[in-house]
This record gives sequence, structure tokens and C-alpha cells, in this order.
Amino acid sequence: MKSLKFSEPLIKMILERKKNVTWRICDEKNIVTGDLLSLCNTGGEEFTKAKVIGVKETTFENLTDEDKEGHEKFSSDKEMYKTYSNYHEMKITPKTKVKVIRFRLA
Repeated sequence: MKSLKFSEPLIKMILERKKNVTWRICDEKNIVTGDLLSLCNTGGEEFTKAKVIGVKETTFENLTDEDKEGHEKFSSDKEMYKTYSNYHEMKITPKTKVKVIRFRLA
């Protein structure tokens, strides 16, 4: 089973059904619609399972309001790029490719 890792406070948001979208820069797992995922904390321990209900590839500059719905909010694009640059230890720009993964708790 494919897995995705999340840190707090995202885990709480997922379990409260306030977050049902994740954006991934490097999808080496090739996640596709219909996949069953193990959602894990940063230590690799599963906290729930989810089914992928939609996948879209785009760039940060082309993220739509729909892509952002169900995702944690950022106060600005600058904050979003800084956050993702820290996550991935690389410079994230408007042209960086991103995979939008929409899921439903199983």
C-alpha cells in the first residue's frame, strides 16, 4: 500500500475532515485516482487510511481555487513558497510542478 506522511497540525486537520487535499512536489510513488493510501505521521506510524478520489498535475502558479479547497491556507504566496521550500529543502517557485491529490478517509 502506498503511504503519505504528514506532520501536525495537518494530522488533526485530516482526522477532523478539514483537510482532504495534499500537494506533492516529488511523487515517486506514482499516486493515481483509486489508490488506497496509508496516511502516516512523520515517524511512519499510520493514523488512518484514505482513498484517492482525484489527481491533477500543474504548477504552483496555476493552482486554482478548487485545488486550494480542502488544503491548509497560507497568508500569501510568499509564505506558501517558503513553506514548501523548507519541506523539500529546495527552492520552490511559481514554475515548480506540483501534484494535487484529493482524498477521502476510508
